[in-house]
Amino acid sequence: MVQQIISNSFKKAKKLPLNKQSKYILFSDCHRGDNSFADDFVKNRNIYYHALRNYFEKGYTYIELGDGVELWENRNFNEIFYAHKDIFMLLREFHLENRLHMLWGNHDMILNNPKTASNLFDTYFDKISATEKDFLKGISFEESILLEPEGLDKNILLIHGHQADFFNYVLWKWSRFLVRFLWKPLQIIGIKDPTSPAKNFIELIKVERRLKKWILANNNQMIIAGHTHRPRFPNPNELPYFNDGSCIHPRSITGIEIENMQISLIKWHIISHNDGTMQIVKTILEGPQSIALYLK
Repeated sequence: MVQQIISNSFKKAKKLPLNKQSKYILFSDCHRGDNSFADDFVKNRNIYYHALRNYFEKGYTYIELGDGVELWENRNFNEIFYAHKDIFMLLREFHLENRLHMLWGNHDMILNNPKTASNLFDTYFDKISATEKDFLKGISFEESILLEPEGLDKNILLIHGHQADFFNYVLWKWSRFLVRFLWKPLQIIGIKDPTSPAKNFIELIKVERRLKKWILANNNQMIIAGHTHRPRFPNPNELPYFNDGSCIHPRSITGIEIENMQISLIKWHIISHNDGTMQIVKTILEGPQSIALYLK
């Protein structure tokens, strides 16, 4: 059943062009919350904002591979919006230039309903003017995206990755119930959610194994996913399964850059200088590697 779910995601994917002029940055698993003790995004919000502003100014298109908004632990999107308004306004800048594409993951799966997405993201209430203002009006949340490289026969499938996780795809409402009413209260005393592959290594390996099985059964179809929070960057002679990691690592965020038909795994983090100043910097963890090497 899981294999068929991934195949269905592939068949209905939104298509985007990829050529030498394309510049894409892929992040996932931000889990933006309400700035409470359970908001895992808070610790890296400044790193994320700096990185995303950098990509905006350099002309990148931003693709978010799901779980951008933490809608399992939080019922009220408005609380999330006002907690991270500066970041949402930056996303709006991308949107206004048609450089924003969003996938839904398991933690924001309600956004697969266009009406729900429209209600949450079309407008926001501006407290200063006491009026409704346009936010991400017209944005669509997709399950999957296909990057179609110019001059190559194969393409690149972008998914969140929970398609390979039966409990968090088919039974997502049950998972949400457990997170919202059981694991969120326990999180404050350090008990982790065992249903999440990001916090359960055995589940993580199972998800990766299912994705790789699908890749092998589908002519080595290249996949870039999130969900497990574990960055992956294969060698060209290995199965083309990539993972951009997450934006809630303890002291950094990771993502995938695609530029000049090359792919890289990157990390944004803070370094400390001898004079006591601190700086947000980018480090290339893997690559750049020619995309063509993975699409043979």
